[in-house]
Amino acid sequence: MTDTLNRLAQVLEERKGAAADSSYVASLYHKGLNKILEKVGEESVETILAAKDAAISGDCSDLIYETADLWFHSLVMLAQLGQHPQAVLDELDRRFGLSGHVEKASRPSA
Repeated sequence: MTDTLNRLAQVLEERKGAAADSSYVASLYHKGLNKILEKVGEESVETILAAKDAAISGDCSDLIYETADLWFHSLVMLAQLGQHPQAVLDELDRRFGLSGHVEKASRPSA
């Protein structure tokens, strides 16, 4: 799994300097963070709807497809902000074995 994320992170990084018309990712970078965030939001909604449909039909194929889109666009967002997927994996690793209630209580209040 980490190999896939590393390979994808490398491609996303390479596309930062590419011409806007050379790839979908390059076009997102050229449109800026707001467009990338719009795509993350759109894919979030599509993932939620696919999950609701899967709960009724028992077919999770669309859910897997939409989740892949959501993860992909989230990785583009992270890359735009100079973050590598490893930072998210490290955070998940930090939380492993930690009660969700304890982890949430340890967050600084906003």
